[in-house]
Amino acid sequence: MNRRGSFLRWYRVFPLTVVLIFGLVSFAFAFAPSLLFKSMYPLHYEDEITASAATHGVDPYLVAAVIRSESSWDPEASSHQGARGLMQLMPETAQDMVAKGLVDGKRYSYENLEDPTVNIEYGCAYLSYLLTYFNGATDRAIAAYNAGMGNVDGWAKQDKLLHNAITFPETQAYLVRVNMAKARYQELYPQAFR
Repeated sequence: MNRRGSFLRWYRVFPLTVVLIFGLVSFAFAFAPSLLFKSMYPLHYEDEITASAATHGVDPYLVAAVIRSESSWDPEASSHQGARGLMQLMPETAQDMVAKGLVDGKRYSYENLEDPTVNIEYGCAYLSYLLTYFNGATDRAIAAYNAGMGNVDGWAKQDKLLHNAITFPETQAYLVRVNMAKARYQELYPQAFR
């Protein structure tokens, strides 16, 4: 009877153990990817992005994707060519946004591009300018953010499909990276900019 009692207890415990293990594995598959992706795609400065993106009519998820691709959210980032801050803006580009009347240069000094609020304001203005220039063609605006408007104009004349015409591998990779990051931010943070 003792052996039979042990067997019956094990017979009852085994299914509960299987259900518990299955539940833990399901939980891990359901939530671990989100936690992993959120660590790979962090989101900061939501208020600044929301405000500047709304002011300039730019998709805030595009702004977040550009920031991740340009600086990995490092406000002190700088390039060997002189681009600075979260959105890696050249001081000349920032000055141009002031000259075009897209940014209030008294409120947002182009000399302070390491300040996230200032950098996001100029970056959103520049993205808006590019989107307007390219009649809302987001891929062209993204490519121009990386390679310049003149290069994108030249590529657009060669082929209607921008992806086929881009001759800079860095810009091809940048376009894919920004679009993937934008999709990931929309998926991971659906309520971030409401």
